[in-house]
Amino acid sequence: MFFKSNISNFSKAALILENGDIFPCLGIGSKGQVTGELCFNTAMTGYQEAISDPSYASQILMFTFPHIGITGVNNEDIENKKIFLHGVIFKELSNHYSNWRSLKSLNKWLIQNNVIGVTSLNTRNLTIKVRDQGALKATIINGVKKKLNIKSLVKKTADWSGINDNDLAKVVSCKKPYVYKNITKSKNRIEIVAIDFGCKKNILDLFLKSNFRVTVVPYTYNYDQIMKFKPRGVFLSNGPGDPFATSRLVLHTINELIKNNMPLFGICLGHQILGLALGANTIKMHHGHHGVNQPVKNLNNNKIEITSQNHGFMIDPKTLMQDIKVSHISLFDKTIQGIEHVSKPFFSVQYHPESSPGPHDSRYLFNKFKKNICT
Repeated sequence: MFFKSNISNFSKAALILENGDIFPCLGIGSKGQVTGELCFNTAMTGYQEAISDPSYASQILMFTFPHIGITGVNNEDIENKKIFLHGVIFKELSNHYSNWRSLKSLNKWLIQNNVIGVTSLNTRNLTIKVRDQGALKATIINGVKKKLNIKSLVKKTADWSGINDNDLAKVVSCKKPYVYKNITKSKNRIEIVAIDFGCKKNILDLFLKSNFRVTVVPYTYNYDQIMKFKPRGVFLSNGPGDPFATSRLVLHTINELIKNNMPLFGICLGHQILGLALGANTIKMHHGHHGVNQPVKNLNNNKIEITSQNHGFMIDPKTLMQDIKVSHISLFDKTIQGIEHVSKPFFSVQYHPESSPGPHDSRYLFNKFKKNICT
């Protein structure tokens, strides 16, 4: 295994959980200490996209696939220029990599981006703990030089504020509006505005491929500021944190868009925000859905889609209004995966149809948005 030849390069480290469990391990990435919400991702590919996904802000991301870093790091598979997650956990890390696009090792990239991580621990056991006990608060220490005060560390971990009632869109959203990739105005391009709650680059790339021109705006922009760009539709992006906390700032804007029948398309956090604006409630999940192998049933045509997902909150099905129908459900646990208005051009999905990484089963949704705008 590649990892064993590099084991002497790593420092002593530890993972501490809020329930008092301690995992001695080895440190990777930057030295330091960080606390976050522990979640696991079941994807076998796409570690670079996952690590750079703003939706993981304040979380410690653990990969269930045992060997991470085999294809190195490139400049194409980055979802955001800045990394917002709080840490990473791998079973085994490879500093030896091979891919025609790779430019450097994963570990070097983590160090350059100040990401703290650990490796050489039983991720299978840790995954079972999260699956059984729910998303746990955790602390990573990379660079253990003396005996740790375990009692103090467990208390600090348990006392961390967590993600509930935390508006993390303010951390990841852009600070000023911009036209994605400086696409010039054209009669052939459909003008839309993307409200940035933590948008992934590949979503914007697919909008361009679908003949949209996208102006990305901060999530704090109000209705009048958005309408100055004269959009024909508005996209509600993915993002991190508690949707209810974020909705306190944006709900009035979304309601104004709804009142004026602006075509809306939401993904992930944007899906939850749309649900809140349409009268539903959101709730925290036990441990969420994170991976690229999640089966979803499209209730409009009874077809099954294999999807990419990354969320810890969901729309409460008991709170849906009569004019909102469920368009997609998870075949794992029957949770809502998509909603749409029965008569107006508003729809959203919980999963990631841009599939970065993941299967391409759901990319038709970009054309659905286009159809809603053009008809």
